[in-house]
Amino acid sequence: MSDIQHSSHDELIFLEELEKSDPQVKHEGNLTWRIMIIDDDPDVHSATTFALSSLAIQNRSLSFLHAYSAVQAKEILKNETDIAVILLDVVMEQEDAGLQLVNLIRNEMNLSEVRIILRTGQPGYAPEIDAIRDFDINDYKTKSELTRTKLFTTITSAIRSYDQICSINTLRRASDITTRSSRELISQTNLNEFSAIAIRSIIDYFEMPNINLLLFKQEEPGGAVNIIAANGQFSHLLNTPIKSTDNAIILHTIENCLVQQQNILESNHAALYLSNTTQTRYALYVGVNKNITPQDARFLDVFSSNVSVCLDNVLLNIRLRNHAFTDPLTNMPNRLKLLHMLDQILAQKNRPQTTLALIDIDHFAETNNALGHQFGDLLLCAVAERLRHHFEHSCKLARIGSDTFSIVGHNDIVRPEIILSLFYAPFLIEKQDVQLSATIGLVKLDDYQGDTSDALKDTNIALKRAKKQQRTGYVYFTNNMGVEIRERVRLMRALNSAFQKNHLFVVYQPQVNIGTGKAVGAEALLRWKTTEGKFIPPDQFIPIAEYSGLIIELGDWVLRNACYELQNLIKKGYTDFKMSVNVSQAQFLHPEFLNSVRRAITDTGIPPELLDLEITESMAMEDPIFLMETLHQLKKIGVKISIDDFGTGFSSLSYLQKLPIDQLKIDRSFVSQIVDASSSASIPKMIIQLCQSLGLTVIAEGVEELKQAEALMSFGCSLAQGYYYAKPLETPKLHEWLEHR
Repeated sequence: MSDIQHSSHDELIFLEELEKSDPQVKHEGNLTWRIMIIDDDPDVHSATTFALSSLAIQNRSLSFLHAYSAVQAKEILKNETDIAVILLDVVMEQEDAGLQLVNLIRNEMNLSEVRIILRTGQPGYAPEIDAIRDFDINDYKTKSELTRTKLFTTITSAIRSYDQICSINTLRRASDITTRSSRELISQTNLNEFSAIAIRSIIDYFEMPNINLLLFKQEEPGGAVNIIAANGQFSHLLNTPIKSTDNAIILHTIENCLVQQQNILESNHAALYLSNTTQTRYALYVGVNKNITPQDARFLDVFSSNVSVCLDNVLLNIRLRNHAFTDPLTNMPNRLKLLHMLDQILAQKNRPQTTLALIDIDHFAETNNALGHQFGDLLLCAVAERLRHHFEHSCKLARIGSDTFSIVGHNDIVRPEIILSLFYAPFLIEKQDVQLSATIGLVKLDDYQGDTSDALKDTNIALKRAKKQQRTGYVYFTNNMGVEIRERVRLMRALNSAFQKNHLFVVYQPQVNIGTGKAVGAEALLRWKTTEGKFIPPDQFIPIAEYSGLIIELGDWVLRNACYELQNLIKKGYTDFKMSVNVSQAQFLHPEFLNSVRRAITDTGIPPELLDLEITESMAMEDPIFLMETLHQLKKIGVKISIDDFGTGFSSLSYLQKLPIDQLKIDRSFVSQIVDASSSASIPKMIIQLCQSLGLTVIAEGVEELKQAEALMSFGCSLAQGYYYAKPLETPKLHEWLEHR
């Protein structure tokens, strides 16, 4: 090796001099730039360390790693990280040992950030031009030309390059992690999964498995703070108060974060405030065994903002799901939740011995009417509490009707004698003892052959049989109770005959602007009147039509009739009148559906934008790819698209946002709960707010009272239909009604 030359003209700034000359200069704690010297000559190590050890670059001192061969260097590089610069001798145990090591570092070890400076005392072995061209190195110097000043300059340039590359890579990784986590978080409907994704994303960013992460929840300002998610050494503290961490730093940081409602960033830990539109406050503690850099701080700020936006979506989803799956009076699962539970049970190949029981309170309507609805509600809550007390830990409970409860559990537990015994003792309501009895229908699901709706239907059949036979009794369903199935077949034949003989007809229920009272459109509805003059309710014959496949032909017939009626109304001067037509799932999936829509529009000559096709929320969740393609085709035709009965299904809000729809229709079951503008009507409010945020119009169905209309108007809903305005009308009556508006 050639000695490193020291020029008398070299002007080096040493750490001590820097501090004396500028007392404002601060060094980044114990952070240093790690320099690795790889050379087979110990004197080179000593001279290089002597020349550089007292220097500071970008306010950080230097530290050194030493390897005396390529083999030794390889082992060190396997175990050490954050090496900024490698000073590498070309010729060591082999003539090209240094060049081979460059290839190993870049191509096998994939260390792309570290800067490599080749040094050689024998330049003939590796010409400078060839080395610079063929190898990913930062610089190539002969040892004789590296004076102290030039060595410092070369190292400074390499460190700056390393720092910039690290910053760019950190920003890129932070951006990738933020984008990926946001995409995953926005689709979540479960707070546990949401928390797990957020924690995993921060671990991915810091690339430190021993990072401490805890998510805290405060139900209301000043209230108790609990841990709802944690990892590592704190994972056993789930659902415990914050004080259980027994960590003063965590306590102090999280309390400040929640009070100030902003991020707290310290040297080696942080608390991220996750803002949301509810009163509940959330904060995420991040504890790392390293100094938090400015890049880290920027990532945590951006990450917390994105997580906050996604958290709002999750909390809204949770509220909607809770309203959709929970009975508001008893806080029990509702009918919809029961159907989900039955789906899961019946999907199992090896089902446990399971019984479904429906419990109907005897003569509850009379009690409710005699003592008042408020008293009746208290009575239902008392029944729910007694069932919950006895069965909650061993069975699944639900309230599925006004005075009907369900229990799903093991055959040995869900026994009618045990259930009936719970009604022996009176219920204490407002200091009154109220004696109740119940009747039960049961189905054993062990080897049940039907689906969920069949199971519930057959249990109802058993319950009705029990009521007919004797109140305060019970009946298990048997296959002999197939009367309803035979009735279905009879009704199917009668429906087909009625269609062929033109006993079916279309009626139109007006849709009105609540504020002005102006009729803006109508919904086409199918009706069936038998030759005896009896009306068959749609909820009886529509399922039969869907089951038999007749719904496709019926649906096309209704569509064409509605378009012809719209044509007549346009001729009468109602040029902006809209016609809504329901589309069944079978009709929507039929390969000729789009053509039938085109033909109906072409044959009648109506403007396509005045035709509104309504699909149900459950249909919107079936086969998303086909749905999206078909909806886009319909939009090309020019028709409007509405989601009917919104709020009763399970649609993802992020998925709903992607659909090319124009309007949501609030289901009548939610509208019926509205008493006035100050009443608790959280679901309609949320749906209306959702429509406003998505740029959709919203219409409410089933409006039967002025108070409901006024409340909807105050919530921001301007369109409605229902008996308050008009019942479904035949064509002449519709024209007469319109003339008097």
